[in-house]
Amino acid sequence: MAQTTDTPVSAPTAGNWASMLSLGVIWGGSFMVVAIALRGYGPVTVAAARTGLGALSLLALALALGRPRPRWDPVLAGFVVALGLLTAALPFLLLAWGQQHVSSAFAGLAMAVLPLFLLPLAHLFVPGDRLTTRKAGGFALGLVGAMVLLGPGITAAGSGDLVALGRIACVGATICYAFGSILTRRCPEIDALWLSVLTLLVGAAALVPAMLAIEGVPGAAPPLVLGAILFLGLVPTAFAALLRVQVIRSAGPSFMTLVNYQVPVWAMLFGALILGEDLPGRFYLALALIACGLAVSQWRRGH
Repeated sequence: MAQTTDTPVSAPTAGNWASMLSLGVIWGGSFMVVAIALRGYGPVTVAAARTGLGALSLLALALALGRPRPRWDPVLAGFVVALGLLTAALPFLLLAWGQQHVSSAFAGLAMAVLPLFLLPLAHLFVPGDRLTTRKAGGFALGLVGAMVLLGPGITAAGSGDLVALGRIACVGATICYAFGSILTRRCPEIDALWLSVLTLLVGAAALVPAMLAIEGVPGAAPPLVLGAILFLGLVPTAFAALLRVQVIRSAGPSFMTLVNYQVPVWAMLFGALILGEDLPGRFYLALALIACGLAVSQWRRGH
């Protein structure tokens, strides 16, 4: 039976840094692309198509490369199902639904909250990734930024306000990713490409029936919308999923949180410059507080 990966994380390599920088741009731009896809399809369809296309493209790549197929293992199967739900099905659906009611810039900025949830989880489940007093201080500062981001209108969620619920859905997606990052690190040994394939297949298996039941069989759409769907499946889903797994398993989930320095900046730039979205002052204040919290939590004393 494969053993759980619980060895201490290693120092990031140049390849890890290059992958992390690439993921920042790819994921930062994906929120703009989701906004375009939602012009022609519902949120469940966007999430299902994105996951299904990603799964099929990575499956074809794994078979073409002849990567060693994983042996059946009930523990591994449990991890794969959990990862498929937490890193594909749930966050893709929450983000797509939330972006019907909030800007793509807000959705991207919400991803900066991810390390707030990762710090205590990594302390509990990742050897050598301890929650120090300094990290706790960064956590607290970032939490203030998260509250600023959500804004005072968040209390209207209880009365069914869709904007408030959309904000909560986007932040909820970050919670899914946080748990998914820990599970990826703790997952039994498996080829990284096959792990990406299997988790996306689980996500597709959950989302496609939901799409058919809720929104029906998708019809035709303008070329720009179809291009957005294709891009979502191949780049920020398939390609980025492979990069993400490789980085987490080699450099650890805490290093992966450095992507969150970039994602909100790119999301805000793409949203403002290409989609013409307004960027309230609250966004900049929230980004500054979250970035400061991340900087404090990641800062290393020379010793």
